[in-house]
Amino acid sequence: MKLSTDRPKIVVVGSSSLDLVLVTERHPEPSETVMASRAERFFGGKGANQAVGTARLGANVSFVSCIGADDAGREVFRNLKAEGINVDHVNVTSEADTGTAFVTSAEGRNAIVVVPGANLHLSVDHIQKAESLIETADLLLLQLEIPMEAVEFTVELAKKYNTKVLLYAAPAARLPLNVQEYASFIVAKSTDLPTVFGDDNVEDILKHNPNKLFIRDNTNVTTYYSGSEMKYYRNDHQDMQYRIGMGDAFTSGFAVAYCHGNSIGNCVRFGTDVSLKVAMNEGSQGGLPLLEEMNSDIAG
Repeated sequence: MKLSTDRPKIVVVGSSSLDLVLVTERHPEPSETVMASRAERFFGGKGANQAVGTARLGANVSFVSCIGADDAGREVFRNLKAEGINVDHVNVTSEADTGTAFVTSAEGRNAIVVVPGANLHLSVDHIQKAESLIETADLLLLQLEIPMEAVEFTVELAKKYNTKVLLYAAPAARLPLNVQEYASFIVAKSTDLPTVFGDDNVEDILKHNPNKLFIRDNTNVTTYYSGSEMKYYRNDHQDMQYRIGMGDAFTSGFAVAYCHGNSIGNCVRFGTDVSLKVAMNEGSQGGLPLLEEMNSDIAG
């Protein structure tokens, strides 16, 4: 993979949260109580994960988000700032608490319940105030933990300035046609395709979106259609214990590789390799690698 000397300018519009992870031997059945071996708190939110992920990979990152006027929001803000992210457009609302995700982790699988909180208060006005950043960005990253109105408005702003958009379609929701058409790249979980596209024919969906749609699954496989053939890249490991944030990590790696002018194949490879790092370390942000670490792996 090639790296230019310039730092890519990436704008991330999306969610911030704190994740409460409960580690159990198995997932509880309805009406059942199980004991957790431990409970841990991590910084999360798909938008914040991508902002941290791309910043650690050397990008110049600006983040547009909304947090609560609470202790959790202050923690999130300090963490983003410590990661070197431009937080001028991380907005604070008194109308809701900072977003929270509750995760039950057992048997290598996660059950997740998200309380969006302040993320649902990220408004068109907030995004409008970041217009100059979007105008000059090399790439804009989006996810679906904010109101769809905000997603659509952001895409329209990007379209106004011909700014490329990479969208991670999670949590799964039907993508409006204008968003589908304008996005340069879409990342989606294999299980979410019927919801996102309204169709469960994977091959047809991929062939309609050559070098644009990248399907991910929990074994760290990325599948896409090159325009002439189906492509697959897999990078898994027996120590892949932590699968929270793998999609955000892939998106971050793909984004940075693309901004440095790499081929789609190399972008997929780099994103998948970054995703593996997260799967082997606890915390969706804590496991995100630095660029130096990835360079060392590539050189090795």
